[in-house]
Amino acid sequence: MKNTLFKKALFPGKYIQGVGTLGELPDLVQLFGKRGLVLASTSAQRIILHDSGIDLSSNSLIVEPFGGECCEVELARLAVIVRDHDIDVVVAMGGGKAIDTAKIAGDRAGVPVIVIPTIASTDAPCSGCAVLYSERGVFESVHYQRMSPAAVLVDTEIIAKAPVRFLVAGMGDALATWFEAKSCSDTQSKNECGGLGTLAGLNLARLCYDTLLDYGSLAIIAAGQQIVTPALERIVEANILLSGIGFESGGLASAHAIHNGLTALEETHAFYHGEKVAFGTLAGLQLSDADPDETARAYAFCEEIGLPTTLADVGLADIERNRLMLAAVKACEPTSSIHHEAGIMTPERVLHAMLAADAIGTERKGRPCC
Repeated sequence: MKNTLFKKALFPGKYIQGVGTLGELPDLVQLFGKRGLVLASTSAQRIILHDSGIDLSSNSLIVEPFGGECCEVELARLAVIVRDHDIDVVVAMGGGKAIDTAKIAGDRAGVPVIVIPTIASTDAPCSGCAVLYSERGVFESVHYQRMSPAAVLVDTEIIAKAPVRFLVAGMGDALATWFEAKSCSDTQSKNECGGLGTLAGLNLARLCYDTLLDYGSLAIIAAGQQIVTPALERIVEANILLSGIGFESGGLASAHAIHNGLTALEETHAFYHGEKVAFGTLAGLQLSDADPDETARAYAFCEEIGLPTTLADVGLADIERNRLMLAAVKACEPTSSIHHEAGIMTPERVLHAMLAADAIGTERKGRPCC
């Protein structure tokens, strides 16, 4: 039985989304403990908490500014605060690195974590994993918590006020969810929970994809006006909840592996995670010999909302093949999720897939608009 793979899935304890949900924070903290630590990014502390009207002191909440990097030095600093103030709930407020730091700090202290994302740029808020870096921002390891976040609180009024590019990047991250979960299901590969994917994970991944195609462009219009509409609500849920459960309980494959490969090239560092994942998705469709109509839909979606469809779109215009091969090699590391795809994945195959995806995207851009 030790070699048996069971179906596994992870979910946040609670998911609350809507306009003004930040006001639920004090009651939510009291549901899980008596004294909470809010780890807040600089912008979250300056803009969001200052204008929230929440009386933090009377609700047994203390605010600590995030140091800027999810690293051991920051975690050691927070461990002292948690101990000295008898903290029994950790609250993350901000972007990905602030959220990851709070997740690890809470896990190490053995206390529940509440996540409040201020942007909808990735699928990380609902997941039970976090990425640890050095003080200089160099990737070190992935940290898996014993439990997923106790609650995820998403105030769509806050999300609507963020730059639109974050929302678009989140859709790029979410776009990969269905294709990667499908690959893992087809090859019976492990998901991010260490087991086989569940029907819930697979079908939520598909719902995520369908929601993006149906409401993505409308959500961008709303976000551009900083207003909350049903379309924006749907896309925020797709980016954060559906994609979060879909990737973790469905699994990862080529899109995120190619993203990881692209990070080996310094020119891509100015681009967001979801932007690089979007191009990884298009290249992954070449690896999996996807149906031409399906490929065309993915390209059309990326073009419609402004996601990368060529290497130039992620800072790699006119890159030499030998340098692009560096990304292909990194994408094919032994532990890479790219090996969840059918067939044997080699750097040569990945290089050709990236070049093919770039060629298709370039050709489509050259077509007359009407």
